[in-house]
Amino acid sequence: MKEKKIILPTIAEARKFVEEATRCDFDIDVFYNRVTIDAKSILGVLSLDLTRILTVQFNGDSAEFEAYLETIDPQNAVAVA
Repeated sequence: MKEKKIILPTIAEARKFVEEATRCDFDIDVFYNRVTIDAKSILGVLSLDLTRILTVQFNGDSAEFEAYLETIDPQNAVAVA
């Protein structure tokens, strides 16, 4: 199982994340505290606190999806002052 930390600072970014997850043929979950959400559910993802760092878990292999996750990695995000 692979795990990655992400941040979705805007609704547009959350929508793009769901679109990217939907392209994968394996299950992808998003976690925050004790809440687990299906990453392919736009309503589920939007119900999360998007100001927080989220954890993504998945079992499959997709170089495109993993490359996308790198673009929304909190360490790569620019802090807004």
